[in-house]
Amino acid sequence: MGRATITSVACSRPLRQATDPRSVPDMKAAFLRCLILLVLAHTTLHAQFRFRDLDEKSLELLDGDAPVFVYNRGMILKEGVRQDRARCCYLSPVYAPNGVVITDDFPREELHHRGIFWAWPVVKVDGQAYDLWRLTGIHARPVRLLSKRADKDKAILGVENRWFVGDRAVVQERVEIVAHPARSGQRDLDFTIRLRALVNGIEIAGEPEQHKGYGGLGIRFARRKTTVLRTQDNEDAPDSDSIPAPWAQLTGNFEGKEAGARITIDPANPGFPNPWCFRHYGFLGVNYPGLAGVRLSKAKALVLKYRITLLAGAPPTATP
Repeated sequence: MGRATITSVACSRPLRQATDPRSVPDMKAAFLRCLILLVLAHTTLHAQFRFRDLDEKSLELLDGDAPVFVYNRGMILKEGVRQDRARCCYLSPVYAPNGVVITDDFPREELHHRGIFWAWPVVKVDGQAYDLWRLTGIHARPVRLLSKRADKDKAILGVENRWFVGDRAVVQERVEIVAHPARSGQRDLDFTIRLRALVNGIEIAGEPEQHKGYGGLGIRFARRKTTVLRTQDNEDAPDSDSIPAPWAQLTGNFEGKEAGARITIDPANPGFPNPWCFRHYGFLGVNYPGLAGVRLSKAKALVLKYRITLLAGAPPTATP
C-alpha cells in the first residue's frame, strides 16, 4: 500500500510527448527516480530480523532495532521469590508493535504465571499427578536449540525441551515459533507445539478444581488501566472457563497506549473450537484438553498450532 503511494506520487509528473527528442532525458530521469524510490520503499517497509543473546539464559528477537520478544531458555528466578518458582522455556517480555510490553512475569498474585507459556495443571506419570502449571513436582528443562534463523521476511526459533520428574525425563516438548513483520499495527507469531511421551502412561489434563479445566497455551498480561476480552461472538466476554471460540483477544491501555494480543486456534487442532480461560485481571488461555484429558503417545507426537497476533492501537473489530 505504502509502496504504491510513493511510486504514484513520484512518477506522476507529466512528460513531453515521446515523439519529441527532448523527452528522452526526462523519461530516463523519471524512470531512475521511480526505481530509486521503489528500492527505498521496499527496504523501509520492514527491517531485518535478528537474534541476540541477552545472557546465557535469555535470547531476544528484534525487528530492526525494535524488540519483539525474549525467549527464556534458562532457569529464571526473580529476586526475592522462593527457589521453587524458578522456570524456563517461555516468552517474556513480549512487545506490541508500538513498543509496549504486554506480558507479566512473576505477578504477585500468581507467581507461577509467566508471559506466553504452555503448561498443564495435571500431568499424570504412572498414575501419579504432577502440576507443570504451578511448577509442582515436574519441571521443563531445555535440551537443545533446533533452529534459529532470521531475515527480512520472518524469524524462526525452534527448541527442544523435556519435562522432568526428579531426574527422570518423561515428555519431549518441541516448539517452533515463527515471527512475521509488523503490518498495520499487528504482528503474527505462529506457534507449533509437539508433545511426545518418553515413558508409558503419560496423560495431560486441565485444572480439576471447581471443574475449571484450564491448561494449555496462555498469556499473562502486564498491568493495564482498561481491559476488554473479545471473541467472535462476544464483544465483551465475561470471566469464564467454558466459552468455546475459534479465537479470543485481550486489549487495554498499557503504559498510556492501546495494545493487546489475540490467540487464534488452528482449525486442525483436536477439539476445535476449544473453550477458553478468560480473566479480566489479565489472563487469556486455550483450554485443551480440558477435564477429559488426553494420553500422550511415545510413537506419535500430539501437535498443537496457534497464531498469537500482537496488537497495537485501537483493537481490531474485524474477524481475523
